[in-house]
Amino acid sequence: MNRILIVEDEERIASFVDKGLRANGFTTTVASDGDDGFEYALTGGFDLMVLDLNLPGRDGFTILRELREARVTTPVIVLTARDSVRDTVAGLEGGADDWMTKPFRFEELLARVRLRLRTAARAPEVTVLKSGSLSLDLRTRRARAGEQTVDLTAREFVLLELFLRHPGQVLSREQILSHVWGYDFDPGSNIVDVYVRTLRKKLGAERVETVRGMGYRLPTA
Repeated sequence: MNRILIVEDEERIASFVDKGLRANGFTTTVASDGDDGFEYALTGGFDLMVLDLNLPGRDGFTILRELREARVTTPVIVLTARDSVRDTVAGLEGGADDWMTKPFRFEELLARVRLRLRTAARAPEVTVLKSGSLSLDLRTRRARAGEQTVDLTAREFVLLELFLRHPGQVLSREQILSHVWGYDFDPGSNIVDVYVRTLRKKLGAERVETVRGMGYRLPTA
């Protein structure tokens, strides 16, 4: 039986979703604030999470970012009143698997829950990301460049993972900032450039290319 975590501070909505999912055979747990929701999700004991964004304690964006940084891969469906393109993009790039705006029809939420659970069940767990002679072990959090093993800081790890999940794709500084640091940093900051230089020193200068005026790219050849 699938276990679903509902993180929602509006009691009426939380109860509505909770009762509907239970009626359809799911086991549910409800958290009414972001800190409790994060602690529940961190256990990895759930098959899916339904997540509100505007929460007391940690907000939904923070929960997403911290869970993905902690390598918790539980599928997340965001359920929110926010409907701007900016918020939607930020949520999906930040680790959400799906996005629904309030008000919503329960039948649609149920369909999306079932779809995400089927998709997660089919997908084999990826533990090592590779591109050419560069690899990153998601369990040990260590990289290998050729025959050399490289230890990474937490931010370096997330940055390299981002590049390895998008080989050959140009990633803008804004995309990197939003994924690795969230929205806590000024978009005009040079912190991305600093961390790219650090990765180059550890992995080799040729590992990350600068695409002038656009951003950075992990070459595929």
